[in-house]
Amino acid sequence: MPTLLQPGSIDFASIVRAGENVMWGQANAEPVPLTQALIAQRHQIGRFRVFLGASATDTCQPEHADCIDFVSYCGTGANRALARAGALDVLPCHYSQFPQMMRAGALKIDVLLLQLAPPDREGRYSLSIAHEYLVSALDTARVIVAEVNEQAPWTYGERYLRDADLDFILPTSRAPLENAPSKTGNLELAIASHVAGLIEDGSTLQFGLGAIPEAILARLSDRRNLGVHSGAIGDKVADLMDAGVINNARKNVDTGLTIAGVMMGSRRIHDFAHRNQAVQFRSTSYTHDPDVLARIDRFVALNSALEVDLSGQINAEVANGSYVGAVGGALDFLRGARRAKGGLPVVAMPSTAGKGASRIVATLSGPVSTPRSDAGVIVTEYGVADLRGLTLKQRRERLLAIAHPDYRAAFERSAGGTG
Repeated sequence: MPTLLQPGSIDFASIVRAGENVMWGQANAEPVPLTQALIAQRHQIGRFRVFLGASATDTCQPEHADCIDFVSYCGTGANRALARAGALDVLPCHYSQFPQMMRAGALKIDVLLLQLAPPDREGRYSLSIAHEYLVSALDTARVIVAEVNEQAPWTYGERYLRDADLDFILPTSRAPLENAPSKTGNLELAIASHVAGLIEDGSTLQFGLGAIPEAILARLSDRRNLGVHSGAIGDKVADLMDAGVINNARKNVDTGLTIAGVMMGSRRIHDFAHRNQAVQFRSTSYTHDPDVLARIDRFVALNSALEVDLSGQINAEVANGSYVGAVGGALDFLRGARRAKGGLPVVAMPSTAGKGASRIVATLSGPVSTPRSDAGVIVTEYGVADLRGLTLKQRRERLLAIAHPDYRAAFERSAGGTG
């Protein structure tokens, strides 16, 4: 039986060893009482390493690097403060690689902190808000410490836990973390209109996070029989499922089910997914599996980027010298959509960045997150550039047509971006 912990009396120095690797659920799946206690006791433990996903709290601060080495696959959310301070080491790999890396020990996890929903009548604890890479970590961790939160949604998934799987339990009752709604303006709506025009009835959608994906989903209220197979889902999925737009009826894989790895939204999606068998969670080994994605007819991958060069190379990681994005799962999904029958690989973004700089560039200012050989459909507020099957010269012409008009003349004079 697991050891029962009490708030204020958790001794992480007896749980985590110096030099070990700790992981917890990202975003709203963070077990905050556990993570806060861990950080507060870092000096008693000695130097150790923490693998972070996207962070929705300020639990981890640059000054905590006095005892902790922070590693993450992304620079989003609160991770940006760590990255700016030079306190974040980035793991630049595809999301689909995490499970194998954990099994092989390349991404070693010694102590896993979880937020679970209380057990059902059969004694099964639910992983609640996130399955994704936590499932692989469950198989390799030396110690599993669980916050069992009475208010966490009980969700269906490929993995459940029982008392025998847990080493420590901290009972709590708190509202899970939530994401604030993204602000949607005319720019996002214009991009969304172009993307929505590409999506047919019966398509199965994958989408990233933020204002543009939310705006795209909001434009699909007149579609029928849409499906979802995505790394993350948010509030708009609940809205479209309630409206009958998303029913997964025409999915040829996981028919009738919305499939996701993690929820990133508000109480709206948490409440909707609670004991809802139509919403099911899977591990990264499944959500990002290229063979699974390739079997989904009319699979539409909707992702964003920081920059696209005139040959179709994509930078989704670095802006103005700062690591703010991720390699993430975009390329996994874009390649899946390219392989799927009737698939559609889309990257949607504004034509300019916040300070007016063009996002369509002659030369990337950051790394190549997606190579030009995987370029699909690029969308800005100025239109759609389908790069599939095009030569470098043709791609340049298509991308110039959807660049901001203020930059087109300069690009046309440039000789870069086609080599």
